[in-house]
Amino acid sequence: MNSINDLYLAAPDGLKLHALEAGPRGDRHLPVVCLPGLARTNEDFRELVEALAFDAHNPRYTIALSSRGRGLSGRDPKPENYSVPVELNDLLAVLDQTGLTRAIFVGTSRGGILTMALSAARPQAVAGAALNDIGPVLEMPGLLRIRSYVGKLPKPKDWDDAVRIQKSVMAHEFPGFSEADWLRYARLTWREGDDGIVPRADPLISFNLREIDAAKPAPPLWPLFDGLIGAPLLVFRGEHSDLLTRDTVAQMKARHPDM
Repeated sequence: MNSINDLYLAAPDGLKLHALEAGPRGDRHLPVVCLPGLARTNEDFRELVEALAFDAHNPRYTIALSSRGRGLSGRDPKPENYSVPVELNDLLAVLDQTGLTRAIFVGTSRGGILTMALSAARPQAVAGAALNDIGPVLEMPGLLRIRSYVGKLPKPKDWDDAVRIQKSVMAHEFPGFSEADWLRYARLTWREGDDGIVPRADPLISFNLREIDAAKPAPPLWPLFDGLIGAPLLVFRGEHSDLLTRDTVAQMKARHPDM
């Protein structure tokens, strides 16, 4: 029977990291590594892991990692460590411990930034990439929206309340969602805990977001993006994205003709 397994690994500082793991190991097909967004967990990728790992014709070894402080990964007592450099070192440790020298990386938002950073730190590791609603230019409206809610959402009274809270911060981005979609998304954001409905991510992951200044645009990441030029690249942009613009996607395409 096909099953997705829990995999526990160690960050360089000893913190526990959790991944979902499935599929055959071997050289026939490149493995896939899935990296979620800033406040998201590997549960966002469960269906994708299942589809890739158990494909009838081309099954691939697939893992989905929850960064520190997210999901079943350990929470860091030093919130300043919820940063791209630390999380990149965690990713490198995961690749070393799983023996993955070369893979396809699927990165949503923060996971896409980690993928671009990895292409600079260990270029040979990235055989291909899919970037989901992220690019080398981070738009201020999106950053400010993320800062406004990450780690700050109120505690839901029940799942209907969780849906209401989710809609209050994301209805503009997902106007096509059905009520079932919203409930699914809420259950991927929170979980049932001993104290009612609790977040899947440490609220302190918002710690470094305090540095976002509306008067100072985030420095572009073109040098990191250029590390992906030698690998096949797929980019998704949400129609209503306020983090990735059509213009940035066009610039990405100009620099990476095979995108």
